[in-house]
Amino acid sequence: MFHKNIKLFFAALTIGLAVWQFIEGNIGNGIMFVLLAGIFIFLYFKNEIILLAFLRLRKQDFPGAKKWLDKIKNPEASLVRKQQGYYNYLNGLMVAQTNMNEAEKYFKKAVSLGLNMDTDLAMAKLNLAGIAMTKNRKREAEMLLADAKKLDKHNMLDDQIKMMKQQMKRAGVPRQQFGGGRGGRRGRR
Repeated sequence: MFHKNIKLFFAALTIGLAVWQFIEGNIGNGIMFVLLAGIFIFLYFKNEIILLAFLRLRKQDFPGAKKWLDKIKNPEASLVRKQQGYYNYLNGLMVAQTNMNEAEKYFKKAVSLGLNMDTDLAMAKLNLAGIAMTKNRKREAEMLLADAKKLDKHNMLDDQIKMMKQQMKRAGVPRQQFGGGRGGRRGRR
């Protein structure tokens, strides 16, 4: 795993080589070096390890995705801010099935760092709303759910948001206790 500034150094170096090749009259080599520099710049903003982890997630291979994410030893040094957000977002998705407290930390950090796509941010807030609901923090869950609804501009998470609202309504209804009154055991003597 390369430090993010090393990628910029290689991009600058290859652009320098491209300029040198253009000056020497080797246009084909110069174009090749410009394209190579473009790859380094792309990998600066879109980390290769996170891209491979996303590919594993698309195949529902959670252990494989976790293995790729574990290769990033120091996310602050290796990733730009938005990619750190995705690193925490993916870790939150991995941990959400087993440890809610740790998943909540990852999702909150991902939201604070920011994510490029509004749908991903909406998904993170939806997960946070679900965690808040299980911890009986209804007001926080409602606010996060409203934020997720605003961010989901293409209605990709519409079904999940509706299902979460229904669960919140069911959780808010007081449970009736049977056994009291005329028909209950106490009423008969």
